[in-house]
Amino acid sequence: MSMSFSQEETGSKGRYVAHVEGEEETGEMTYSRLSATRIIVDHTGVPDSLRGLGVGAALARHVVAEARKIGFTIVPLCPFLQAQAARNPDWSDVIEAL
Repeated sequence: MSMSFSQEETGSKGRYVAHVEGEEETGEMTYSRLSATRIIVDHTGVPDSLRGLGVGAALARHVVAEARKIGFTIVPLCPFLQAQAARNPDWSDVIEAL
């Protein structure tokens, strides 16, 4: 299974989108931009048709990689991202503690 990612941003709101090869539906992780160096991730959504494929976890890894590459930190208000961050303490360089 191949997965690709895109990003959409309008003003201070945005989302990362996961595209699974051969599937029409997508997963998403939405955020609000606090500044050039901070975002709040507030929601992770994966449709039932993509459940069990690791889409949510892949989105979490992707946003962490983007934060490291671009140089921003993440305030994880989304319960899913909070849980992923707890399982990955090595993300603490870009995930802010609540």
